[in-house]
Amino acid sequence: MGTTYLHAVASVDGYIADERDDVGPLHDWYFNGDYPLVDEDHADVHGSPFRVSATSADYVRGMWSRQKVVVIGRHLFDLTNGWEGHPPARNQVVVVSHRARPVGWHPEAPYQFAASVEEGIARAQDLAGDGEIAVTAGDVGGQALALGLIDYVAIDIVPVVFGRGKPYFGTLTNGHVMLEDPEVVIQGAGVLHLRYAVRRPR
Repeated sequence: MGTTYLHAVASVDGYIADERDDVGPLHDWYFNGDYPLVDEDHADVHGSPFRVSATSADYVRGMWSRQKVVVIGRHLFDLTNGWEGHPPARNQVVVVSHRARPVGWHPEAPYQFAASVEEGIARAQDLAGDGEIAVTAGDVGGQALALGLIDYVAIDIVPVVFGRGKPYFGTLTNGHVMLEDPEVVIQGAGVLHLRYAVRRPR
């Protein structure tokens, strides 16, 4: 089974965007360094090429190299138009949505659509083999965590307080989810990378 991890960039108070889906300064660290994350072939889709600090580059490159599939929600797909079929880490993508793939949308793109979070994670497991599966934070990620389908929580914390907006964990309906002590604590430039294992019943 592939390892699953919930991931996004978040404010100190746990928001991944404001109420209008504006990320504000949350992604500034992607462009404040000298080290490219990938060879940027689709700058028109992703904006300026990602160039981060050396510390962040080592961490993110490692994460992306192990990542085989990304699971996202339909809201993020619509906001980005699926990155025009070219996700930043260039992997398979599973979109959790009650609506089918848009007719004629980039038929060559490695995207699949699933009607539920459970189906989406199962589809990702089939695609990933023993590779890692990134599940984007927000409502889909929060549902996957509540269902026990997430192995790790990875948060890139930016030193800003939003006060309100779209929460990293969406709406958790089943109460507390316990995490282990962080196994990754890496300080980059303008960002703190954290990774926690999800505590399993003993």
